[in-house]
Amino acid sequence: MLTERFQAPPLAFVHTYGCQGNVADSERIKGMLREMGYAFTEDREEADLVLFNTCAVREHAEDRVFGNVGALKPVKERRRHMIVALCGCMMQQPRVSERIRKSYPFVNLVFGTFAVHRFPEMLYRVLTRGKRVFETGETDAAVAEGIPVYRDSSFKAWLPVMYGCNNFCTYCIVPYVRGRERSRAPEAVLGEAREIVAGGAKEITLLGQNVNSYGRGFADGADFASLLRQINAIPGDFKIRFMTSHPKDCTKELLDTMAACEKVCRHLHLPVQSGSDRVLRAMNRGYTRERYLSLIGYARRVMPDLSLTTDVIVGFPGETEDEFRETLSLVKEVRYTSLFTFIFSPREGTAAAKMADPVSYAEKSARFSELLKTQEAIASARCREMVGRTFEVLTEDETKEKNGMLTGRTDGNVNIDFPGPAELIGTRRRVKVTEAGNWVLRGTLAD
Repeated sequence: MLTERFQAPPLAFVHTYGCQGNVADSERIKGMLREMGYAFTEDREEADLVLFNTCAVREHAEDRVFGNVGALKPVKERRRHMIVALCGCMMQQPRVSERIRKSYPFVNLVFGTFAVHRFPEMLYRVLTRGKRVFETGETDAAVAEGIPVYRDSSFKAWLPVMYGCNNFCTYCIVPYVRGRERSRAPEAVLGEAREIVAGGAKEITLLGQNVNSYGRGFADGADFASLLRQINAIPGDFKIRFMTSHPKDCTKELLDTMAACEKVCRHLHLPVQSGSDRVLRAMNRGYTRERYLSLIGYARRVMPDLSLTTDVIVGFPGETEDEFRETLSLVKEVRYTSLFTFIFSPREGTAAAKMADPVSYAEKSARFSELLKTQEAIASARCREMVGRTFEVLTEDETKEKNGMLTGRTDGNVNIDFPGPAELIGTRRRVKVTEAGNWVLRGTLAD
């Protein structure tokens, strides 16, 4: 059917915005496309199908999508047979899907996060009926299994263990666009993990909006710590990462499990968002500064080599200068390896979007800059402490300059650049650190 309408094989261009969960969804979409006879291209100008998998976490991400969709109009005019499809979190918002319906008539297919597994059927309707298809309804049905996966990397793999979120942090749109928490059955996760390892992957990253909630409601009491132990027991030469871990559900059992499992990387991403108890309450985060720091203290006792990263929101509605200083002092106390920092972005439909916000954007920007400078000094000092040490590194790619330098990551999620041939990409190598920058280390091969 496809080869009668398009070239053989038809070409698909798939672009992903946002988090690793979206990347994993796109890999499943590409798996379905491959089974439907599509090949892939990096040039949207030659594509027979262009699909954007979208993100709704911040306004800037949405603006980029609208701009890039608009840029497709002249391409579609030249290639009238081309199918334009939009999916992901943005499309799950009624205001967005309605805007696409009215203002972008050249978009053929729009579907939300609950309909990914139905993609072949929806595309078939577009191709055979010649009409636009919009599928953005919400359902909390069971997780669809058995979807084919086309992985972007041969040595790193994303493995979703659960979907959705029950936390309703007041700034976050995710529970509204991803729905309630749904955990995959342990046997499904373990089966996919074994397939990944058999395929030669050196690293598996377990994904969930809050992996610490994995298994909640299972009759057999399975939880994330037990899942980690079972994946760790799979024979093979690979490492395990996971994200994201919510502090309110992070337990000593999980930290003890990390410490006991030799394949689990000594890296914990534990988003704090704010160092102020009042702001944490306003965010509906479910923990206090003291509780968070207690977790950090215990984690470092059982894993002295643990690398910690976090998320911080600057300028949450009503945040005072003193409350920002509390966040700054927490960052200085914990000494994170790196931060993911954001200026508050109101999301329509969330509680925080309705809160009074008297602080100017200019003042928030000044605080944001101060936070970045503080973390830069911490990261620079941590990098200097690593000079002379040797680390096992997963070689991920050539550097952007392609000047004979490779780049890889330590188990602690720190980047190291080092000279070597491209044939080393996808392998683990021991690298001795010889030079420290503010964020990236330089080294030489030690084996």
